[in-house]
Amino acid sequence: MKFILRSRRVVAPEGVRPASIRVESGRIVAVLPHGEGVDGFALEDVGDLVVMPGLVDTHVHINEPGRTEWEGFETATKAAAAGGITTLVDMPLNSSPVTVTVAALEEKIAASEGKRWVDVGFHAGVVPGHIDDLETLIDAGVLGAKAFLVHSGIDDFPAASERELRAAMPILARRGVPLLAHAEVESVEPPYPGNPRSHRAWVASRPPAWEMDAIALLLRLCRETRAPLHIVHLSAAGAIPMLIRAKVEKLPVTVETCPHYLFFNAEEVPDGATIYKCAPPIRERMNNEQLWGALLQGTIDMVATDHSPCPPEMKQLESGDFFKAWGGISSLQWSLPIVWTAGREVGVTFEQLARWLSTAPAALAGLAGRKGAIASGADADFVVWDPDASFVVDPARAYHRHKLSPYGGSTLYGAIERSYLRGRLVGEQQNVCAEATGQLLRGRGG
Repeated sequence: MKFILRSRRVVAPEGVRPASIRVESGRIVAVLPHGEGVDGFALEDVGDLVVMPGLVDTHVHINEPGRTEWEGFETATKAAAAGGITTLVDMPLNSSPVTVTVAALEEKIAASEGKRWVDVGFHAGVVPGHIDDLETLIDAGVLGAKAFLVHSGIDDFPAASERELRAAMPILARRGVPLLAHAEVESVEPPYPGNPRSHRAWVASRPPAWEMDAIALLLRLCRETRAPLHIVHLSAAGAIPMLIRAKVEKLPVTVETCPHYLFFNAEEVPDGATIYKCAPPIRERMNNEQLWGALLQGTIDMVATDHSPCPPEMKQLESGDFFKAWGGISSLQWSLPIVWTAGREVGVTFEQLARWLSTAPAALAGLAGRKGAIASGADADFVVWDPDASFVVDPARAYHRHKLSPYGGSTLYGAIERSYLRGRLVGEQQNVCAEATGQLLRGRGG
């Protein structure tokens, strides 16, 4: 656990440079010029491969306990380790029980013991009837609090109305814990769906106005309460102007989008291809180009997978019915190559990738200084990857419990060569190569 990781392309906070990273007892003790600091340390020289801080994904549905047949801690965290993600934060659904009480949180923590191949933290839920549990959940160490403003897809995690949000946000403001909001409200009547196999009909059924009206409400409440607000999986580019204004106003607002909104476009989704179903939906090319613009200029702060798998039969593959299929896309093992492959076309830099996939999500989760940066004192979490190497996504090689993914067969650039968790090699060439040594991450209160 005492070594030098050296590369001519290390993505440090001050930029990309040749460097030697000195690691001792799982921490970075120094970031030195390329040729220095080797005496007394084993040397791992990776040449020109890019060394970035380990990825941090703050939006993952692991689903254990209760729906472990959908995913699970072992399969999800192995997929993360193989893909360069060294920190996950689990959403309060679709496990059963949902994480709306301390008892449910402790049950989930117990289920993860011995099954964490990366470090794992947890979000709480904001639902009717459990606002009074928020304070104790924060004391127990949750990293954020998730609310749906529309039906979540499961009845045991109901939507939060403005009433619940007004009760929860002052608590979150006082404790410095972010509200992570699924920002859709059924504010306008969508058109009759017509052909249920039509992806265009599915897109029309979740109109951009749902997102824009929800975000307008959330920004108004953020302005009143000053609670940290995080908009998850932004898909509607029409919301970008109000988010720009909110940031100019210096509201405590952050925004994420997802790999599938950056890689796919609605025009390319065949009818009946329910593996592409998600909510909000994958929108049209022009919309998604505007998302890229907002990401590049900083209105969108980060990219998170929203990895939300299910058993294949729930995808309605035979009927192709978008309205009956479960909505969710599996991408945990390939998030960096997906974003890099699409981003190469618009001039994305390594520094931007590190900010979107590591630094900004670490800050959202309250882990800045420990995660998300190659800097002295931080955990020795690294992803080592080759930006020029391409590969074809073979879902059979995925560690996800279920192999179904719309990325299957895609050619991606940015092969992951190694993943290090607190100085320990845990992934190599998209294979897991270590035992389950991931730690439980508790937040501000715990």
